[in-house]
Amino acid sequence: MFNTILIANRGEIACRVMETAQAMGVRCVAVYSEADASAKHVQMADIAVHIGGPAPAESYLRGDVIIRAALDTGAQAIHPGYGFLSENPDFVEAVAAAGLTFIGPSAKAIRAMGLKDAAKALMVEAGVPVVPGYHGADQSDELLAAEADEMGYPVLIKAVAGGGGKGMRLVEAPGDFADALASARSEAQTAFGNPDVLVEKFVTQPRHIEVQVFGDGTRAVHLFERDCSLQRRHQKVIEEAPAPGMTHEMRAAMGDAAVRAAEAIGYKGAGTVEFIVDGSGPLRPDGFFFMEMNTRLQVEHPVTEAITGVDLVEWQLRVAAGEPLPMSQEDLTITGHAFEARLYAEDVPAGFLPATGTLTHLNFPISARADSGVRAGDEISPHYDPMIAKVIVHGPTRAVALKRLSQALFGTQVGGTVTNLAFLGALAGHAGFAAGEVDTGLIARDIDTLVRQPDIAPRHAVAAAMGVSGLDKPTADAGFSLWQPLRRTIPLMRNDTPVLCTVEVLDANTQRWDVDGTPVLAERRQDQWRIDGHPAPDVHVAGTTVTVFDAYGIAFHIVDPLDVAASAAGDGNVVEAPMPGLVKAVFATPGAVVAEGDRLAILEAMKMEHVLLAARDGTVAEVLAAEGDQVVAGAALVRLEEDVDA
Repeated sequence: MFNTILIANRGEIACRVMETAQAMGVRCVAVYSEADASAKHVQMADIAVHIGGPAPAESYLRGDVIIRAALDTGAQAIHPGYGFLSENPDFVEAVAAAGLTFIGPSAKAIRAMGLKDAAKALMVEAGVPVVPGYHGADQSDELLAAEADEMGYPVLIKAVAGGGGKGMRLVEAPGDFADALASARSEAQTAFGNPDVLVEKFVTQPRHIEVQVFGDGTRAVHLFERDCSLQRRHQKVIEEAPAPGMTHEMRAAMGDAAVRAAEAIGYKGAGTVEFIVDGSGPLRPDGFFFMEMNTRLQVEHPVTEAITGVDLVEWQLRVAAGEPLPMSQEDLTITGHAFEARLYAEDVPAGFLPATGTLTHLNFPISARADSGVRAGDEISPHYDPMIAKVIVHGPTRAVALKRLSQALFGTQVGGTVTNLAFLGALAGHAGFAAGEVDTGLIARDIDTLVRQPDIAPRHAVAAAMGVSGLDKPTADAGFSLWQPLRRTIPLMRNDTPVLCTVEVLDANTQRWDVDGTPVLAERRQDQWRIDGHPAPDVHVAGTTVTVFDAYGIAFHIVDPLDVAASAAGDGNVVEAPMPGLVKAVFATPGAVVAEGDRLAILEAMKMEHVLLAARDGTVAEVLAAEGDQVVAGAALVRLEEDVDA
């Protein structure tokens, strides 16, 4: 076994690898960018090495600097995590050339699966079923369109070097193909440096089921399947294992196909073979098709660990160190059911835009496993994926595990940034999902219901006001001033709406509140406050923000009554950047007449393209940004002329 390894990654996965490695007595070296100097993975490591600036190209993608750090610190091996250099065959070869061990597959195996078109041709030879489609080298617009017409719509355009939904577009009609192709190519070029695409027939009610495989370079085993069908914009949201509705025959067929795929390329280490499955009816052994193979550890690997009892990172270290596969196929079994929910810093009402900010509070219930690379006080940086944590639960049955997921999400507390926590909670409580009716279109079909904001009651404002004023911890005489009950007014803001809270403290255990005309009684019994008959939720105050931990987190803003603020209303004529990013394209020109919904610009942020649309009909008065500009959140990009009829 290695005595020292370097982890060429950051965040949650770097912490995850360290937990197992250090438990095995292996010394861990972290690498970090300027933005991550005080990050959790740096603090956990036995030694940490600074490798460059905050942008990935200046740090986590600098293979030569990472290898030098490994050599300088006495590491014998490099664990790549996922993302960054994890599936870069040139990096794998450079690691070997330096006399180090890459904890993962060979460069040859990565190359074999790195391009979707070549991988599918290889799978056909190995007897693995594939989706009908065009995977050829001719990338002319005319040929790709003709191939799409031939196989029939809807079709899926996918970057051949893609992953994570980048460079992927669903096209439902011939007239939309050209724009979708151009957009997919542009995003693929940005994310992967390769604009080539393939075109596939789209399965109309698809499920995304993947099989965890593990090889020693010659033979392989599978550790059963995960269902990753709950997706938004091709990004996984909640994963589970095993897959709902899976039969013994289907599991055997998929497992055998995944093992054939792994053994066909001499796979070594942890990998995942992803399949598109026809979900229009019961699962059947002839209804699944190879999609791609991820030649690394997956984000969702914890659900497999939960149902098998296997530590996949430990397996990675042991096999990379030359040990045999720890278990045979016959020894592997499934126990119970597991779910994983991905908690992100996202502004859901604004269209799931990535969010930034400092985490002022972070707490997870002890009943769940929470894999996280951040702590309270850490900043969610615009340079990296805004994942806060993965919340994982396990239970004896799917129904029990799903209830535990709902409870864990409800008990998760995040302060300092907006999150998708309420959205995850709505998914966990979705009746169709609970019934096992899962497919990749579920979220899109029910999006309006799933993103509906939780109801806010006057008692939530009272909880916030009590936390702000300190009246949640009053002393025996705190309710009295000059022998009279204390009256006090506490102005708050919820989003852009003023909330006026007035309190009359009757005694140390009783408070009579008024919230915009609604009476609310707060009473303390046996050191437990009840507000309007409900147990008082936890409250966290940080700066001018107070977060009430009920309904997945409700943020109020503290208003200083002495402040006389100018109107905060924005200019409805101005199109602003919703987040920091790169202006990828500008379609607007001064004097141009535009209609509501017309594309005005494209902003690239976190390797995803966000199209900015005209909110109304009008005339472009001014273009305030140019292609290639790096802009901050809120930067004005395009201004329309005043609407004189408004």
